[in-house]
Amino acid sequence: MRYPLRYAAYEWLKEKKSATDADLLEAMNKNGGKCSPGEVNKVLMQLEILGLINIRWLAKDKRRIEVIEKQEEGPRIPRMNE
Repeated sequence: MRYPLRYAAYEWLKEKKSATDADLLEAMNKNGGKCSPGEVNKVLMQLEILGLINIRWLAKDKRRIEVIEKQEEGPRIPRMNE
């Protein structure tokens, strides 16, 4: 069974914290899979819609991908007046 590309890409990005789309494509192809730029774009769009990453344009053909760090929320302690 093949590990879904979306999860592999997100795990790699979490480890790196930020990378370019070219670096991600190279990493996905290095793991033995054959991944096209179109597939990477689809995965990046899914991850951005889910709120897991943020994508910014660096140049005409280059994008920077950053993982969104979610802050852990502790238990909410109700106040006496609530």
